[in-house]
Amino acid sequence: MALILLFEHFYNKYSGSHNMNANINRKLIAVTFLGLASLGLSGCVVNVGDSESKWDSSESWEITQDKNRNNLTKLSLGMSKDQVMTLMGASDFSESYLQQNGGQADKEVLVLFYRTQHAHSDGKTTKDECTPIVLSNNVLVGWGDTAYSKI
Repeated sequence: MALILLFEHFYNKYSGSHNMNANINRKLIAVTFLGLASLGLSGCVVNVGDSESKWDSSESWEITQDKNRNNLTKLSLGMSKDQVMTLMGASDFSESYLQQNGGQADKEVLVLFYRTQHAHSDGKTTKDECTPIVLSNNVLVGWGDTAYSKI
């Protein structure tokens, strides 16, 4: 409201003059007013949740864990990487390397980690809260700590 009164004051002060400077001043005042008004009307940004965490609420990590545990029961050895990714979704972590035998790249190993348990109340997912899924040459060869330890 104060901006409008300020604008009216300057407009009334300079509108009586008919010279070119007055027109320039009116235009400058109008542009300034619009600029200030747009700043005032832009509002505020409110951050809901913890910016350190990807979890929106205290329950969403539990929902994710339950979903991942449920999806693990649907896995079958021999599934393709695409089938696993479609079922499980994006992993929390991943590791990948080429396993060499005799100096030659023998197979590509990909390990996807999905959150399945709660270990720390720090709002962050760590590998010890995840179940590993092991793929070799884009084929599911196992999941869990035993499969991970054998690669």
